[in-house]
Formats: sequence, structure tokens, C-alpha cells
Amino acid sequence: MMAAATRQGRLIERLPEVRGRYRENADLARITWFRVGGPAEVMFRPADADDLAAFLKARPADVPVTVIGVGSNLLVRDGGVPGVVIRLGREFARIEAEGTEVSAGAGALDSAVARVAAQAGIAGLEFLAGVPGTIGGALRMNAGAYGREMKDVVSGATAIAPDGTVHTLSPDRLGFSYRAARVPADWIFTAARLEGQAGPAEAVMKRIGEIQAARAETQPVRSRTGGSTFRNPGGPTGEPKAWKLIETAGCRGLTFGGAKVSEQHCNFLINEGDATAADLEALGEEVRRRVKKSTGVELEWEIKRIGVPAGFGPAAAPKREAGR
Repeated sequence: MMAAATRQGRLIERLPEVRGRYRENADLARITWFRVGGPAEVMFRPADADDLAAFLKARPADVPVTVIGVGSNLLVRDGGVPGVVIRLGREFARIEAEGTEVSAGAGALDSAVARVAAQAGIAGLEFLAGVPGTIGGALRMNAGAYGREMKDVVSGATAIAPDGTVHTLSPDRLGFSYRAARVPADWIFTAARLEGQAGPAEAVMKRIGEIQAARAETQPVRSRTGGSTFRNPGGPTGEPKAWKLIETAGCRGLTFGGAKVSEQHCNFLINEGDATAADLEALGEEVRRRVKKSTGVELEWEIKRIGVPAGFGPAAAPKREAGR
């Protein structure tokens, strides 16, 4: 079975002309931290925000669009992702610091934003050094670590709606809550403004080093993982913590196929080397089942799962040469 757009012919032939790049059957496993999953039917890397807006305005209405960052908190299913996968590139990774404010594109790495802020003598953004991924993903899920969240530092953001219109969003319109923003799911973040406070660059860099060291000590950062798997039911500061529930259910070190629950931090799943996306998702669902049975708490996925199972979608289609 294949996506509707593919059944009608090559999807790439139905897409509007762009200044950026299209690529058929783009390998997503290579760019996700889990290193699993099928291809994107078509990947689009826009040249800039105007190119992205023009694409969204002109694309066929029946073509699904999925946005990904660096794949740090993402599980791509083995059948791949039908439709167009948008990946924001270098043009969306710019970072500028002025006064106590940092402007960053949605494709900028969170850790890079923390470092640029530190070098400019801006404190308050150090927590981003402990958040894997990009600013766009951090906005979408109100990412946080070490006692702070995006809602504490974001002074505004820019997003593009599915019809190509550009929206400037205040903190109130962003509507941040625990691991979520109130912005429609099909809007694409392109930039953010983050507000810190003046601080000695040396002290801020030292704090970043401490955060990175603590993360390396407590999390399997050198493994093929996808970050925190489940949301904490008690929110960012309350109880219970997801890892405690998982440990109580006896899931630390649990395996399924090539997937394993980390023994270092049991709210992390690990690809031991030969896992499939199906292995990882099945293991996560088994953890949820055991936690529900033993504690009565139903864990919610924090990792974003996209695409279709093996045998469906782009991975089931004949391979073709890269398109325009």
C-alpha cells in the first residue's frame, strides 16, 4: 500500500518550483539519533523563509507535510514518511546576540544558542546546553532542562501557517504549557527571540560546562537514543517522574529485538545496533503497559513518532533517482 500522492504518480512531479532542493526517497535513518526508520517520499530543504512560505502556499492540498529538525527526539517508522518532509537548513540556523536578547533561527542547535549567548555575556539560557535538538523543536514542545523551560526565556517567535502566511507570535499566543505550545500543529516555526540577563561570560560558560557534564553522567548521550521517551506525569518539577515509574515497573534494562531500556537512565530507549523502529516502538509500548499495570499511571510519549510501518509508504515504493 502506498500514499495517495504516490499512487497518482511521482509526487515530486506535482510539487511547485522552489529555490531550495527536493530529494526523493531521502534517507531519514541517517539523520535521526536512533539511526532507524524508512525514507521520506520527498525531502524539501527550503532556501529561506520566503521559499518555504511560497512552497506551502502553492503545494497541492492533498500532500501531507512533516517538519523535522536534527532528529534528536524523533522516531521514524520503518515504512518511511509519505508526502513531503521539510528540513530547515543553514539559512534557518543563524544566531545573533544583542544586549540581553538572542535571535535564533528554528534550525539553530539549542546548544549553539547557549554558547553564543554565553560568549556575548548573556546569562539565563544555559539550560539549552542540556536540550538536544533545535530551537524549532524546543518551541514546539516547550523544551526544558535543569529547572528552566522555553516559556521562561522566549519573548517572541515567527511561524508560517499552511497557507503560507507569516505570523509573529507573542508569549501569550505561544501558550506554553508542560512540553507543549498552543500554536497549531501544522504551523512551522522559523525563528525565535530569547531574553536573558547580563552575566559574566566566563561564569556562564562554566555553568554550561557543568550542565553538559551532568548530562553525560546521568544520560546515555553516546548511545543511539532519542532523548526522554515519556513525559513526566507530574510535570517539570512534580512527582511522579517517568523514570521512577519505569524503574518501579521493573523495566530498567528491558529489551525487545535490538532495542533496550537504558540502564543508566530508564526513561531513555537505546538502539543496541540492529534495532528497527518497530522494535523501539514496541518496547516503549511494553514499558507503558507494565507501568500502567504496576502503578496505574499511563505514560505519554514525549518522543515524536512519525511515518508508517514497514510495508507501507515510501519504503515500499520502487527506488528512483534523486529528483530536482
